[in-house]
Amino acid sequence: MMPNKPWLDQYPASVPKTINPDTYGSVMELYEECFERFSGHPMSICMGVTHTYNDVNNASLAIAAWLQAQGLPKGSIVALMMPNLPQYLPTMIGILRAGYVCTPINPLYTGRELRHQLNDSGAQVIFVVDNFAQALEQVVDETAIKRIVLSKLGDMMGLKGMLVNTIVRQVKRLIPKYKLNDPKHEVTKFPDVLKQGKTLPFHAPKMTLDQLAILQYTGGTTGLSKGTILTQRNIVAAALMAEAWYRPVTSDINEVYINMVMALPLYHIFAFSLSLLGMRSGYTFILVPNPRDMPGFVKTLSKQPFHIFPAVNTLFKGLLDTPSFKNLNFAPLRISQAGGMAATKQTAERWLEVTGCPMVEGWGMTEGVAGGTANLVTDDKFNGTIGIPVPNVDIILIDENGERVGTHQAGEMCIKGPNVTSGYYNRDSTNDFTSDGYFRTGDIASMDEKGYFTLLDRKKDMILVSGFNVFPSEVESVMLDCDGVIDCAVIGIPDERQGEAVKIYVVPADNNVTKEVITDFALDNLTGYKCPRYIEFVSDLPKSNVGKVLRQKLREKHHADHPQQ
Repeated sequence: MMPNKPWLDQYPASVPKTINPDTYGSVMELYEECFERFSGHPMSICMGVTHTYNDVNNASLAIAAWLQAQGLPKGSIVALMMPNLPQYLPTMIGILRAGYVCTPINPLYTGRELRHQLNDSGAQVIFVVDNFAQALEQVVDETAIKRIVLSKLGDMMGLKGMLVNTIVRQVKRLIPKYKLNDPKHEVTKFPDVLKQGKTLPFHAPKMTLDQLAILQYTGGTTGLSKGTILTQRNIVAAALMAEAWYRPVTSDINEVYINMVMALPLYHIFAFSLSLLGMRSGYTFILVPNPRDMPGFVKTLSKQPFHIFPAVNTLFKGLLDTPSFKNLNFAPLRISQAGGMAATKQTAERWLEVTGCPMVEGWGMTEGVAGGTANLVTDDKFNGTIGIPVPNVDIILIDENGERVGTHQAGEMCIKGPNVTSGYYNRDSTNDFTSDGYFRTGDIASMDEKGYFTLLDRKKDMILVSGFNVFPSEVESVMLDCDGVIDCAVIGIPDERQGEAVKIYVVPADNNVTKEVITDFALDNLTGYKCPRYIEFVSDLPKSNVGKVLRQKLREKHHADHPQQ
């Protein structure tokens, strides 16, 4: 049997063992406190344009007043489909401020994915950037959307914004043609919302911590995505947990303003939780609308010091592979937070070598507003674990029969805390919880005597070879050390003799990487049953927008290529 919460003994003195979300009556109380405390602080920098906390406060008030004037019933759902732009956070906060629910949408969604989220959520209003208006146009007539607020990239960038909009539209031609002219949709331009909203009355609605605030859709790699119910209490709790956890370092930074790199998309739960942490502490967000443009990303980083750098493993690796990155000034960098997917030892070692700042890994999920476990932000090296539960989070590991397992034994992680969802929108979530109220994460992990958790894999990704459990992430981590392997991903495929066999997809550096090279390296470094029996070379791997390998897509590819299996 596991000891009871051994992780509490590992907490630094300045980190409280518990937080209390009920110190606030609503999420807006928390936001308004931030606006008041940091009024004159810069809140965001995007393409060289700065907005203060006061600017964002005023813009969100105007958006809230405009929304209320549309006559939507209290609790209505409003969709937000934008990359990391200065208008993202004012819009999201404005939606909450007006008494409505925000459902963030991935701007890169196809029409099919967009239609599903709009219909499942029942959203009646959508704020969208014109780069992505074409996808909306394809499906809007099949949804309940009545009002569309259309924004351009530069809408909150003043004179520079006009230049940005001209370049994007006429020089780079990044705006696909769209027509949203049908009067039934009531299309309003974003600057008009701000202009009208400033002259409209705003009535602060009565709010409680129990009411729905964010309807966050999960990745949907195994089918249609599900809407995670996140209440105001869930969000306040996540903000307080993150702020408490970062305290040992942030209280020690003697800068006038602490800059956090915001390259992860704000519609993703990891970045949203970081925005809560940042606002709570008065940080300035360096907004990166397109982190895939690595040289442009490095140029953005060169323009001001950066102190906190959250990213996923693929983003860290992409920067390390960009030659100009190593020339940046890393002296101010204090925290490199890895999350969203498993971080690899190889990337962590290179990151430390280049930046001098150790990568600290954590684990979270949409269903917990990204709050779960984290390594200490004061750690001086990468340890390969996902750390210990943060304040007020309790985690147990259970076997197939629902029984708790002991230390160093693999089990499914089940989580409880004030940040954890009550379930999914429009769905029966009974089976998502244990009988004693822990949310079943589907992640397989083990815990050591000190309370540190090691993530082994997703339950659904685990491969059963002749009765032995094989965790794809372990095999991938080993095979990335093979010379000439740029990237790889592992899945299980049906096998008559073993039940399942291990198949690896490899992105090779050149033709010198052969199947024999892969096989020999695997046999030298892995137990026999973990070695890939099938090897396929590919030019790239299917990945989500935050860089997670979509193993489900690889399984589908394999079955399409080998329908007899």
